Amino acid sequence: MAANTISILKPSVNNLTVRIFVRAAGLDFEEVDVWGKKGTPEFLAKDPADLTPLLEESGLPNGSMWESCAIMQYLCNKHDLDQFYPTDPAQRAMVDSAMFYLIGTLYPVLARATYPTLGFPQYAGEVGCSDADADLKAQAVADATAAIATPLDAYHKFFLDGKRFIGGDNPCIADFRLCATLEFLNAIDYDFPPWATGYMARMEETLGDAYSEPAGDVRGYIEYVKSQAG
Repeated sequence: MAANTISILKPSVNNLTVRIFVRAAGLDFEEVDVWGKKGTPEFLAKDPADLTPLLEESGLPNGSMWESCAIMQYLCNKHDLDQFYPTDPAQRAMVDSAMFYLIGTLYPVLARATYPTLGFPQYAGEVGCSDADADLKAQAVADATAAIATPLDAYHKFFLDGKRFIGGDNPCIADFRLCATLEFLNAIDYDFPPWATGYMARMEETLGDAYSEPAGDVRGYIEYVKSQAG
């Protein structure tokens, strides 16, 4: 039996983050695809938030946890994976800041821009799941897409600042989170700046199959969605 059980949805960007991480870290894990199986009493008993990825591990107080960044932080701390999550307070602060900025600023606009195309449920209280007409919903998607450029530029100028990765010469957990997130922009054929294209290519080249294998599930889903739209 694997030390870590991870419940996932293969097309999900949040799940992709942890799926890349556990492979790159060489951890002992088992993936359980819960596509169509969330929301059951059994699943909610261990994950009342009904979210994936869900890590089940005997060392956790309640036996499970969710949220991709928190999962990576926990596993790095437990297994002394300093190469992915530095112990130096200042360096760790930059990694944390890059992840929190993504969750709080980049991801909300990225979700509004991509979820309608991907067919994912949208957040309550927003235009996308309201009774607004098609033109207003389309304008909301366009506005969200335009808003992506500002946080992306902050990653370029501040968190990367001429480095190969946020982690320096090698990727850190903030790089896993950012690069996996950027994969979803392919759903809307986002016009990436050259630095972002190069950054994503470096990530995949550096991590090899640890990146390409799970990313293939996301890319396959995106291609399927595009074919259906066509």
